[in-house]
Formats: sequence, structure tokens, C-alpha cells
Amino acid sequence: MTTTEWITDIALLLVVFRQLREGRLDLKTFLIPLGIVAFVAWSYLDTVPTGGNDLVLIGTLVAVGAALGIAGGVYTRIRTSGEHLLIKAGAVSATLWVLGMGARMAFQLWTQHGGGDTVARFSITHHITSDQAWVAAFVLMALTEVVTRLATIYLRSLRVPTAPVAVATVPVADPAVRP
Repeated sequence: MTTTEWITDIALLLVVFRQLREGRLDLKTFLIPLGIVAFVAWSYLDTVPTGGNDLVLIGTLVAVGAALGIAGGVYTRIRTSGEHLLIKAGAVSATLWVLGMGARMAFQLWTQHGGGDTVARFSITHHITSDQAWVAAFVLMALTEVVTRLATIYLRSLRVPTAPVAVATVPVADPAVRP
């Protein structure tokens, strides 16, 4: 793995660890992870192969990413504090995030350190046409996990009742009453 790949993978893992501490649900909550996966997609997703069973592989990993993302979003706590929404990733959400992102990282390390022949045999047996199919599948899995997690959090945030804003009342002097 290149230094850029390590930095990107670690950054994606740190996104959820940052949310283990409760914080405001704001634009940064959405833009940081989306920016990271957009960079990954731009860097590694040259093409989406469609030959053989490439789309089956890609579709399977995209479905796994969607399931992990939705579950991660469901297991993220959302509450109000005054006028603000706060979120906190729970243990389940963090575990699912690390499982999804970690699996991709582990697969990449495994293929680079001895597992490449096994993947090649699997690919031949199951009509996966190229290593680009694996790249596309894992990049789209990560992208889907991030987007579905954020979409789930966003949709859930719309349903959270907000606390009414307290209106301060100022006593007004009655002109009929003289001091």
C-alpha cells in the first residue's frame, strides 16, 4: 500500500472515531467523509468493468457497503441540545464502520503479501475479468457505506423533535398604575 492509501484509509477510520465523542451535527459532519471518499473515487476508480461476473462482484460489495452504512447510521445516536442536533457514534456503529473500512484495507494488504494467487484463482473460477473489478468493487463499497450512513443520519435527524426556543418575556409597566 502506498502512503496515500494508508493516509486515506486511516482518515476514513478516524472519521467515526471522531464521532465517538458527541458533537454537533453540521455541514462538516457530511462534507469531511464525502470529501475523503470523493478523493478515493477520483484517485482509484478509473473504470467500472462490466465483463464476466464483474458486476456481480461489484453489486455484492456495494450491497454490503449499503447494509453497513444504513446500520451504522441507525446505531448513531441523535439528540437535541437547545437549538442544535448532536450525534454520537455508538459501539455498534463504530464496529460496523471499522469492519467495512478495515475489511477493504485487510484485503489489500493480504493480496499484496501472499494472497494474490488465491484471488487470481478465485477470479478465474468466478469469471472476474481483472483486478480493476476488485478495485471498483471495494471503492464503490466504501463510497456506498459512507453515503448510506450519512443519508441515514440525515433522514433520522429530520425526525428528531427540536426543543422549542424559549422566548424571554419582558415585564411591561401598566401606564394606569402609578408608582
